[in-house]
Amino acid sequence: MPVAGGLYYEEHGPAGGEPLILSSGLGGSAGYWTPNLAALAEHHRVIVYDHRGTGRSERIVAGDLTLEAMAQDLIGLMDALAIRSATLIGHAIGGMIGLALALKHPGRLSRVVVINGWAKLDPHTARCFDTRLVLLRESPRAFVHGQPIFLFPAQWISEHHDQLQAEEEVHLAHFPGVEMVQRRIAAARRFDIARRLNEIAVPVLLIATGDDMLVPASCSEQMVEQIPGAKLARMTSGGHAVNVTRPDHFNLWLLDWLDAE
Repeated sequence: MPVAGGLYYEEHGPAGGEPLILSSGLGGSAGYWTPNLAALAEHHRVIVYDHRGTGRSERIVAGDLTLEAMAQDLIGLMDALAIRSATLIGHAIGGMIGLALALKHPGRLSRVVVINGWAKLDPHTARCFDTRLVLLRESPRAFVHGQPIFLFPAQWISEHHDQLQAEEEVHLAHFPGVEMVQRRIAAARRFDIARRLNEIAVPVLLIATGDDMLVPASCSEQMVEQIPGAKLARMTSGGHAVNVTRPDHFNLWLLDWLDAE
């Protein structure tokens, strides 16, 4: 099992390809990107990893857990893999890790893609987190069972009911623990770079989905106005996890952007 600096990671695609690092959201799992790996790894060196405290990575997280600390973890992984610079594609928290990294170590990123992220917590997202914490404190099963409501559109959930039921058991088997999930939610809630967006000096693509149940599209719309040279892609449907619900469309569209930049 490949581990560097306490982080489990996987590499896909040609070793000499342009490095793309994929960073997942609250769940922190490399497996989140399964629908996208084949397409992205055809011509790129793709690295996926489990965030510290989740999955197959080191489960003990010392000190204060912040998105900035998660960004520093990523620097350690890049150093271990001899990656001087990479494009980071992140979902929600994963994309915000990229923004934190762009502020701290701009020379280590060539581009950042943020899928349904934010610079400062929106009141609606805060309300969703409040609800998820209630479920979490009831039981891990209640939390995992309710998770698709925040990630996917209603029709997609209905059509993939059996798949989601099976995945629920997998998620429970690898659940990082109530305390760790609470710490990760707290880190996401505290993240606030709203006043520093104009300092970001790497190309940024923001992707916002119109029917996202967790993060309003306005969060990305606000960021694109303040990050120099940033671009915004609006997707009308697909929910918070649009790369999972519409992978073919997402993969083709993202590759077109990567090749054009």
